[in-house]
Amino acid sequence: MLLNKPIPFKYIFNKVKHELMYVLLIGLAVLLVKTLFNYAIPEIPLTIPTFLGTAISVILSFKLSQSYDRWWEARKIWGSIVNDSRTLIIQLQSFVREGNQEIIRRIALRHIAWCYSLGLTLRELNPVEGLEKYLDHRDLSGLEQHRNKPLGLLQLTARDIAALKNEGQVDVYSHVQLNNTLVNLTNSMGMAERIKGTVFPVTYRIFLHMIIYLFIILLSISLRTLESYFEIPLLLIIAALFFLLERTATHLQDPFSNKPTDTAMTAIATTIEINLRQLINDKNVPQPITSTDFYVK
Repeated sequence: MLLNKPIPFKYIFNKVKHELMYVLLIGLAVLLVKTLFNYAIPEIPLTIPTFLGTAISVILSFKLSQSYDRWWEARKIWGSIVNDSRTLIIQLQSFVREGNQEIIRRIALRHIAWCYSLGLTLRELNPVEGLEKYLDHRDLSGLEQHRNKPLGLLQLTARDIAALKNEGQVDVYSHVQLNNTLVNLTNSMGMAERIKGTVFPVTYRIFLHMIIYLFIILLSISLRTLESYFEIPLLLIIAALFFLLERTATHLQDPFSNKPTDTAMTAIATTIEINLRQLINDKNVPQPITSTDFYVK
């Protein structure tokens, strides 16, 4: 997730350097054609590229709006995960009879592992990396049969809660409340997976790039009276603005892409770990994630 810090120019330039190279080639090619075959190129009124530029702005505005909605939904999902994670442990401490602190601790640590595993899964990384410090050998063995590791962890927690109910450590009404919290966590995981699995139409980006390049060609012809040392930089600046907006929308549309613009799942999971460890009076509380860079993961 981007922070309220200056973004390095190198990072911005790297996002559009290939597109700007194409724009430079287009500008030079049009300039060469205008120089050699000026009489054969019809005059194009400036109103035509102006109209096309307005259309591009409307299309970009729509894409930015849709992309931000996906990003904001992802952030709200992880906000719900934070709330339900705290609720789960508080409910266990309130509903389970005395003498079960150890199993509550095991469930709390397993749930911390679930938060990290879910983030790793959404980022298409190893979903069990670093989880051995939260899970015992039995839990790790139970995960081996699961392709969806976070779902397997929720199943282990559901089994522990069911065992507490069967042993009379939790009454039936409290068991229903605990199950509702697990359902909420499962729903949040499913909604995150839906965003991850629903691809924004690729053709939208391809057609938008084609329109921008067409706009650059028409604008270059319309500015035939300008000197080349002024026309080429102007084309590059205008194209850079359009392509940067498009690239921003492209990054926002996938909030689980392991990029600086995605949801800060690692930082959120660390916050959950801090909260849950403090709830169970664990002394091994980590520090919140901070960053000296312009983003945090």
